[in-house]
Amino acid sequence: MVMKMRMAASKPSKLYTGAEFSDSREPSPAVKTSLFVFFVFIRAIHPTVIDASKSVDSSGRKYFAYGPQTANLAEVFMSMMVAQLVSVKTGEWHKIWKPKPLKIFIVIGFLFGLGDYLEMRSLVSLGGGAYQILLQSRLLITALMLWAISGQRQTLFQWNLLALVVCSMSVYMCLDLAADESGSSRKLLGTLNVVLKVTVSCLAAVLTDRYTKHFKDPVYIQAIQLRLSRTLLLFFLVAFDGQTLEHGFFYGWDSCTVLVAATHMLKAWSTLYLLVYLDSVLKNMGESLAVLVTYLMEIALPFCDAPFEVRTLLAVLVVMLSVNAYISSKNVVSKSAKYEQLTEPPNQ
Repeated sequence: MVMKMRMAASKPSKLYTGAEFSDSREPSPAVKTSLFVFFVFIRAIHPTVIDASKSVDSSGRKYFAYGPQTANLAEVFMSMMVAQLVSVKTGEWHKIWKPKPLKIFIVIGFLFGLGDYLEMRSLVSLGGGAYQILLQSRLLITALMLWAISGQRQTLFQWNLLALVVCSMSVYMCLDLAADESGSSRKLLGTLNVVLKVTVSCLAAVLTDRYTKHFKDPVYIQAIQLRLSRTLLLFFLVAFDGQTLEHGFFYGWDSCTVLVAATHMLKAWSTLYLLVYLDSVLKNMGESLAVLVTYLMEIALPFCDAPFEVRTLLAVLVVMLSVNAYISSKNVVSKSAKYEQLTEPPNQ
């Protein structure tokens, strides 16, 4: 017995490096890159497909031949049904009806439904590229919300970058309005709808980020809770849009409309799942890169009719680079604040 103990003691002990406790589900760099590319692609193709699904009347004006909210409602209903089946199979269906999280997610779901409505209203008069550009106003709106709600202020450097983002967006929209003077009033109304949509979506995103982490239920349970009021609101909008009840739910649908519903679904679920592996910095950079990808799709895809113009491309690049500059500034500002704290002389 003594000899066995000595032999065991003489063997080299196993060296623990900490890797043994890492999450084995952590994806490889190749998988993360693929997720990022997929995220950018979905963000870019979504408004492009919606714009391509429009019909053109005799005067050359684009409009939705189908009920604008029917594609949204189809996606939300199908996603909720799939999530319901998963919850039943896992025996967690009863968690949907917990009163406390359900009340909160019903309110947030209503905000998301309102955002869906404003998105389609804005795309009635705006192209996919203009819509994608105007979505970058979320940076300014989020900064103002954080300042008003939590007192989190931006530095002068960051405010200058936000002003640069707004100016670059304005340059693009001036070019867009100059190319279509006949529809300038409609595009101004579409711009207002985008600003309202971004405001609602930013508020919903902040609340979702807070309460999905506070309540530890599975993602598909929270997805159902978010879609309950969203489905009811979209159903109400579809029922009173003036054409769906008269002509039928699928009136005016074609292959592009099916793609609209599919991209709605991929966009919604990618937001819930892909961002588990992509942090907020990569998410924001992906959305800014989608601005350029959307423009390239509009001039390259056969079902789009946008002409190539160097000045428009330059405006898109300025918007994308200014957004990335603001996103990158957060890390610089954070390091600068830490450095100032370290170098600040102690109070006597």
